[in-house]
Amino acid sequence: MASLDFEQEKELFRKYYDRNHKQLTAAKDAYVGIVRTLIRQSDVGEATKIEGRVKDKDECIKKFQRKYQGKLEADEQPYSISDFISDLIGVRIVCLYEDEVPVVSELLQRHFKILNVTDKTSAVESTEDSFGYKGLHMDLTLNPDAAYPCKHLPAAEMCFEVQIRSLIQDAWSMLDHKIKYKRSIPVDLKRRINVLAALFELADREFKEIRNATSDLMQQATVTQIEPADGIVEASGQAAAAATKTVNVFNFLPIAGHFFRDFPFDDQKVDDFVQDILERDGTLQKADLHRCLNENLKVVREYSEHVIAENPNRTFTAYTSIRHCLYLYNQEKFERILSRRNRERFAAWLKVNPTTQQLVNPASV
Repeated sequence: MASLDFEQEKELFRKYYDRNHKQLTAAKDAYVGIVRTLIRQSDVGEATKIEGRVKDKDECIKKFQRKYQGKLEADEQPYSISDFISDLIGVRIVCLYEDEVPVVSELLQRHFKILNVTDKTSAVESTEDSFGYKGLHMDLTLNPDAAYPCKHLPAAEMCFEVQIRSLIQDAWSMLDHKIKYKRSIPVDLKRRINVLAALFELADREFKEIRNATSDLMQQATVTQIEPADGIVEASGQAAAAATKTVNVFNFLPIAGHFFRDFPFDDQKVDDFVQDILERDGTLQKADLHRCLNENLKVVREYSEHVIAENPNRTFTAYTSIRHCLYLYNQEKFERILSRRNRERFAAWLKVNPTTQQLVNPASV
């Protein structure tokens, strides 16, 4: 029964905690599993971290003592510590970008019953001279009308707190945790902390803008049709527009995918490969790349069949084929796109296969 005896209530809370720790841990695991499934099945962006914890019992007591004890005892209001600890079970979700935080929040609000919402981002931004951790906290519990992807659901009274942060906000929280209880920080140190907080906020914003810009480039590359081989010359007077046609990681993929439909192009490898191309010809246009593959791929595929027939253990990937096409397209610029040994083997094969010479771009030899 609730009382005003802090020592007694501490002991009762410890007993409650120990008695229910196994169920709390199971509930935490269930909530983490549900949240992971919901995010995975929804188009809400990428969560870099979804983890849970059961709050340490001594941390619970310290939190109650710091936030509630004084006022309750001043009002002579009896209490049980467990009634004031809403984050005994906690789930943390870290999104890549700040604008994904409200999207994840909306997803969870559709599937759980909301007990409380604390928007720490709005709290910080509404105070001109404040500094501190940004993020969204929600106290949630099961919605009796919802269907959950979990065989063993937690008890209805086992609510949980979910913290949703961006990656940058999560990094800042590690620093904020060290200073947020120190109210007597000197003014000059507060200024430095404010500058640091502003830098973190700027980084969050810039990462989002860079994501949006790269997304626009990818969209532009996807919707732009590949020029036909006989119509790839740009109209005069469009020099500025032509500058945007230089091969990059975004417009490379639609062209390469057009010629190698079944090959899985990995983003990181594509980035490195395109950089390798541009180091040899920084002005190569995407129309040039299309023409290069269109004119030379038949020869290269015949050569790849020859190589694999001689050595079945060898592979001849799409990247290898494109390298050989570029070599045929312009041997002066792309001589070193192939290793010396591969150049010699390819040249030797071309010499003993004179019918292929008719298919090779004359400008390259």
